[in-house]
Amino acid sequence: MNGRFVRLEPTDPAAHINTLYEASHGDADARKVWDYLPDGPWPDRAGFAAWVADAAARLDRIAFTILDGPSGRACGMAQFMDIQPKAGVIEIGYIWFSPALQRTRGATEALFLMLCHAMDDLAYRRMQWRCNALNAKSRAAARRLGFRFEGIFYNHMIVKGRNRDTAWYSILDDEWPEVRARIAAWLDDENFDADGRALSSLSERMADRASACPD
Repeated sequence: MNGRFVRLEPTDPAAHINTLYEASHGDADARKVWDYLPDGPWPDRAGFAAWVADAAARLDRIAFTILDGPSGRACGMAQFMDIQPKAGVIEIGYIWFSPALQRTRGATEALFLMLCHAMDDLAYRRMQWRCNALNAKSRAAARRLGFRFEGIFYNHMIVKGRNRDTAWYSILDDEWPEVRARIAAWLDDENFDADGRALSSLSERMADRASACPD
């Protein structure tokens, strides 16, 4: 999936492992991407490489590596999960962005490419987003992308030895055209000044959707 600022490729351990490891383990800030994920960080490159190889080989998920457009360096990962073709249900999850990708136009574009592929190209009926209920950044990202809050599954999992309550969000097929138009308008060049700063907030563009199902 090719965008203007990023490219998404199915994760290839041989091609991506070195830059993925640097992006997610290079320093203390980089390792924070694993705070709310079920796995990681790893004490060494070998442990991380084994996890990446497993993620790439799984048949129940599709793992993508996010590559910076200009440099081609890996700067994050995301997966299609809970794939149910007969029911038309799919999820974007296991998302992590390197510090360099976070809060950039490319970060929004990466998830927009995945949303468009699932909802437009593959005609899924329901897109899900699930996260630890304590993960305020992930919950804000869901709302910013137009996902509606559906509720919390309490005591849903035990992750890294701790209880996890899970917050659920969704975009339905009849909602998607409006959501797609709002994200596309935010990404448009007319919404950015000469220094690349956004002139409007995507969160504000989606505020009415978030307020309809407040979390």
